[in-house]
Amino acid sequence: MKKFLPILLLAFVSLFIFSCDKDDDNNNFEDHDTVGTAFDITPTFTRTNDNLYQYSDAFTNPLVQSDVVLIYLQTGLTNNNSPIWRLLPYTFFTNNNVAVDYSFDFSKFDIGINVNSTLNLSASGNSTYYTNKRFRVVILPANTGSAKTSSKAAAPVDYNDYYSVIKYYNIDESKIKTKN
Repeated sequence: MKKFLPILLLAFVSLFIFSCDKDDDNNNFEDHDTVGTAFDITPTFTRTNDNLYQYSDAFTNPLVQSDVVLIYLQTGLTNNNSPIWRLLPYTFFTNNNVAVDYSFDFSKFDIGINVNSTLNLSASGNSTYYTNKRFRVVILPANTGSAKTSSKAAAPVDYNDYYSVIKYYNIDESKIKTKN
């Protein structure tokens, strides 16, 4: 019995040594169940001054602190009537080569969208830069990393490419609604 006990103890300890193998950390993991959400808005911007119009909206429920928000502006349609989306911040250049900047910010409670230009936006005819604009707000789930738009190699998805984002985060476009 004395010889059997050390062998049993050795077998028991060996079981824990092999179960603590960290080789699993080197496997490439592809997440297939991370789901984001999205909704459309057609905001009514408020004049802050002649060069700046702003919009803000609160979320129905606060976000998880580490969630990420991306906002895309619809800039046109393709030949088959699919929307063309541009990630904010986005700069549009007028025929006179004046820049109109679209930017946004967000917190866990709300979003804000800004339209800013050296152009007098309140002048006649310039309201086209902030009226009847359609934006898509995309909320990406927590713990998947932050949105990196500068390098495709640094992120698992190109956040500038709206269609790559919805594919990667399993967003069903048929379920995207316009927020009133």
